[in-house]
Amino acid sequence: MAGILAWFWNERFWLPHNVTWADLKNTEEATFPQAEDLYLAGPLAFCIFMIRLVFERFIARPCAVGLKIQANGPQKAQPNAILEKVFNAITKHPDEKRLEGLSKQLDWDVRTIQRWYRQRRNQEKPSTLARFCESMWRFTFYLYIFTYGVRFLKKTSWLWNTKECWYNYPYQPLTADVHYYYILELSFYLSLLFSQFTDIRRKDFLIMFVHHLATISLIIFSYVNNMARVGTLVMCLHDAADVLIEAAKMANYAKCQILCNLLFAMFAILFISSRLGVYPIWILNTTLFESWEIVGPYPSWWVFNLLLALLQLLHCFWSYLIVKTACRAISKGRVGKWNPLHVSKDDHSDIESSSDEDDSPPPHQKHHSSAANGTNKNRTNGYLTGAPFSYEH
Repeated sequence: MAGILAWFWNERFWLPHNVTWADLKNTEEATFPQAEDLYLAGPLAFCIFMIRLVFERFIARPCAVGLKIQANGPQKAQPNAILEKVFNAITKHPDEKRLEGLSKQLDWDVRTIQRWYRQRRNQEKPSTLARFCESMWRFTFYLYIFTYGVRFLKKTSWLWNTKECWYNYPYQPLTADVHYYYILELSFYLSLLFSQFTDIRRKDFLIMFVHHLATISLIIFSYVNNMARVGTLVMCLHDAADVLIEAAKMANYAKCQILCNLLFAMFAILFISSRLGVYPIWILNTTLFESWEIVGPYPSWWVFNLLLALLQLLHCFWSYLIVKTACRAISKGRVGKWNPLHVSKDDHSDIESSSDEDDSPPPHQKHHSSAANGTNKNRTNGYLTGAPFSYEH
């Protein structure tokens, strides 16, 4: 095992076949990237997270209040000791058999219990105001980092000729602008990775977790292998569409439906054209073919392109969801009333919903005459007053 690890980390494994680490150390060019340069990203990620909290509290929240976005969350479920115990200790999604058992125990009909569970699950979701603040923070950062990337890259030669990413590789100088760009992007995605566990829990949690891991791996790997030039192109390309989707979310939370639809349409066009068009034609073309021609393949080249291919698979999946969402709205003839961020309740909504009847006040519990006459000592309006409730699992 030790021999395998030694071979894996051997200098000849990661660099082109005609280059050694000694060559890089002896070069008179600017400083070659080192893994130690990225150690700052950890503390900076914590600082970004703290800046986010301050931003949401003192900037985003007043903006939300100015737009008359309410802090009230979903409707709260009626207090019930039995259902609360089952919800916390056993299951948040009871099956039919368990629903029937609860119905008999509480003298509630099954639909009322289903509504209670739906309201109780939604009760744990954050308010619209909290969602707006989160989206405004992301919008602000994406807008800043995308603007910085465009201003920086338009001065570089490799933006206009991607072969410049590989000429004189790996002896390309590492400039302060590239280092700053990398550190900031890496710190932000590290903060997103950890804040996934504190932010709004969405259905695509696992997919986004894989996306963040792939992004972080690409950033680190491209930096330590001095593939920073093509790395800057990848980061800037991805930040463009993220600005629009966060703006669409804010418009949705502010109930500006026309603006939301417009922004989402712009996002969909930009996302699909950039991720399924520009990315493979511009980025994958230079990493797969131009680099092969100029530098030639070597082990880290394969790893880097494998990560880029994984990213492309995620692009295809998200593009499919976007097209599916749009086609569903068009096929139902509801484009005018379309909410693109919530049209698919199964895949995209943060708040559960059911039929229109669920929006009406919940029906009253069924009470037997014995309960009305006070002869039933074990329940009062659905509350447990006797011994702790238990039933067969």
